[in-house]
Amino acid sequence: MSVSPRPLATRRTVLAASGAAAVSVAFTGAFTELFAGSSAARGHSGYGPLVPDPDGLLDLPKGFRYRVLSREGDPLRSGEGRVPSHCDGMAAFAARGGHVRLVRNHENRVDAEIPVPTVEGLTYDPMGKGGCTALELDGHNRVLSERVAIAGTAVNCAGGRTPWNTWLTCEETEDRAGTNGYTKDHGYIFEVDGADPHRTGAVPLTAMGRFQHEAIAVDPRDGTVYETEDAFEKPFGLFYRFLPKKPLGGTGSLRAGGRLEAMRVPGVPDLSAVQETGTVFEGVEWVPVPDPQAAETPIRFQDFGPKGITHGQKLEGCYWGGSCVYFVSSFAYREEGSAADHYGQVWRYDPAGRRLTLVVVFGPDTDLQLPGESPDNITLAPDGGLMVCEDGGGAQHVFGLTRRGEVYAMARGRQNIGTAEAPEWGEFAGVTFAPDYGTMYVNVYTPGTTFAVTGPWR
Repeated sequence: MSVSPRPLATRRTVLAASGAAAVSVAFTGAFTELFAGSSAARGHSGYGPLVPDPDGLLDLPKGFRYRVLSREGDPLRSGEGRVPSHCDGMAAFAARGGHVRLVRNHENRVDAEIPVPTVEGLTYDPMGKGGCTALELDGHNRVLSERVAIAGTAVNCAGGRTPWNTWLTCEETEDRAGTNGYTKDHGYIFEVDGADPHRTGAVPLTAMGRFQHEAIAVDPRDGTVYETEDAFEKPFGLFYRFLPKKPLGGTGSLRAGGRLEAMRVPGVPDLSAVQETGTVFEGVEWVPVPDPQAAETPIRFQDFGPKGITHGQKLEGCYWGGSCVYFVSSFAYREEGSAADHYGQVWRYDPAGRRLTLVVVFGPDTDLQLPGESPDNITLAPDGGLMVCEDGGGAQHVFGLTRRGEVYAMARGRQNIGTAEAPEWGEFAGVTFAPDYGTMYVNVYTPGTTFAVTGPWR
């Protein structure tokens, strides 16, 4: 999440200058595939141009308003310390009494300005600066509580929710004990119960692999967990599935272990080489990972046999829709080792048919004056479309994608972390909606800020 690509175009800058109303689609492919399983209304073209925020925090369309829920450096309401830096992946859960509970990642490395405070029973490695915090909100988005949910982890980037309403937070690092001062190995997934963090504690789910994790999605039918790997150097990351011994067993069941496998698409060593949307690969194979703990060799370097394994640059967002899992490659560059360039891909895997399909491609043959490069966090929106946090340079937006294939700006960050002469803005992350879809919650990575956005959602 924090490693952003070089700016390849000025889509965000152009959109901001034009007022950011709905625009033509900036990608190719079977766009409606992204909304499998959604039955919400369709047919609108966004919410109109963004209105400059007089307070300089968040531009929104007319009729929408925001509430700042939390800012880095402020005191945690629990008294455990300060709100940590680098707010990243996040999910919203229903709580009693019509309340909403947010579980929020903090992608802190060893040099983090404000680490996640260590708390007895919730700390994995006292030298780890990352972790999660949990907020409980009332029906009016007023913060009732804010506390540490897990500490002592590292580079908590994204993750995903489980069918039993816990959060799986993912470490995007492969650092071992003794590296960067860490006292334990990192690169794991941890389960977090936002309602009762001590119930899940700080236990690494080691069987799910040790690598640069990004996001997960769970098949609600059989409990298979799909995992993306965001490796920064070639060989790039893999797409995994974890077959738990106790599928759908509830909180703590993933500790029972299982089998980790990596996806092999016959004849396709690099996903970036596939450029035509609608391309289908039958007979996808799943190969057991030789050493899930990567005791000697990172998984993506390991020997998967004479047929090899399938890699992809910048594998990030992952979500379940209908009967399939979708995952995102945010970008690929030939000069960095990929087989071809693209500004983003969305893939669909159908477990029943063992079928992989390239659903959407973002550029470079699309109009560079439109939004759409480097998709990252993705979530379903109230209208049945999507909200997407882009991970690139320049001005930072949350973009909406309608079911008709139109792109529109939903929010723009206004907190300048650069200078007046060379402005910079922190990326958005962790976009998610309340269970009733009446509020969009989203983070700004730097300065770490969590917003609640309400308004005339369709």
